[in-house]
Amino acid sequence: MGFFSGRVSFARFRVTGPSPGLFGPDHLDRLSAHAAGKQRVARSDGIEVGWTAGEHILDTEFDLAKNVVNDTLHFSLRVDTHKVPADLLRAYAAIELAALAKKNPTGLPSNRQRREAKEAALQRVEAEGKDGRFLKRRAYPALWDAQSNELLIGTNAVTVIDRLHTLFEHTFGYGFEPLTAGPLAFRLAEERGQARGVDDARPSPFLPGTSPDELAWVVDDNSRDFLGNEFLLWLWYVLENEGDSIRLTDGSELAAMLANTLQLECPRAQTGKETITHEAPSRLPEARRAIQSGKLPRKAGLMLVRQESQYELTLQAELLAVGGGKLPAPEASEERARLEERVTQLRQLIETLDLLYDTFGARRASDDWGKELAKIQAWLRREERARVA
Repeated sequence: MGFFSGRVSFARFRVTGPSPGLFGPDHLDRLSAHAAGKQRVARSDGIEVGWTAGEHILDTEFDLAKNVVNDTLHFSLRVDTHKVPADLLRAYAAIELAALAKKNPTGLPSNRQRREAKEAALQRVEAEGKDGRFLKRRAYPALWDAQSNELLIGTNAVTVIDRLHTLFEHTFGYGFEPLTAGPLAFRLAEERGQARGVDDARPSPFLPGTSPDELAWVVDDNSRDFLGNEFLLWLWYVLENEGDSIRLTDGSELAAMLANTLQLECPRAQTGKETITHEAPSRLPEARRAIQSGKLPRKAGLMLVRQESQYELTLQAELLAVGGGKLPAPEASEERARLEERVTQLRQLIETLDLLYDTFGARRASDDWGKELAKIQAWLRREERARVA
């Protein structure tokens, strides 16, 4: 069931309406009214969407015991795509055209017959498609947390999120906004009284004379999503120079490691990207050469340990989206308790990531960031000197 088993992948969004407080039958009735196969929102491209209850792709039986767990509402978006195989459509059209052309003295089809053949082929595949043979279904889990009023969506695909947003508005009367690196930095900074530092932030010149003023993959300069890329580079620097234990803003200790995967890209979109797979990718010479040339992290694998809980995941820098997150195994023996424990673990993972990002944000928005930046610049230069030596 989506977020309740296996590894988790999700992007975070802030619901624009008031917190629901407690989820109840009214929320389930709203989901049921827009369930897949009932009152669907269809687009001109033939794609239809609707809600499912999450147990499997055809499950539309919403129930409090199943869909409401520990102040969260769990459901899924099902996307139904009607797509006729292009080669089949061409084959039917060729067969129809050959039959029509036989009536001509020359044996060659006319333009009118070509149109008739295409229309006949379309009618044939439409008739065959009524039994669902050309229907492709896919479900994307969603978890609405009443405590934080956040919506976790099991994908970061823009087209899917756009469809989900439209249906969510139709269902509940309000939408949601992405909680990416920039907006989250603003929210955390406001709690610290450092919002001005985020508002004034511009891409840091990690390599003076080389680092650009804009990042190619950040479409909106006002989003401040580039802070996610700087966060991963800062984390890399801290782990190599200050040790693998980081004191977070709440006073707790976090053990961290860059692990398994690392994706780096040129912020000018000139020298391409590199994806490195290794148990400790940041220690490889090619990774060091990449950041010394000006490339920035866009995705990194992380191993985190906090308060005796260990998490493994990949983090997408600008979106702060989690991929393949492994949570601690639940200790409860009863199924209901296991589901509630799973929600708690998911919240603790998000809290740990927020605290780590907040630790970076507190330094980044402070007056001492210039000194921190100078250390990172020196660290990058040292890497180059070591490589040359």
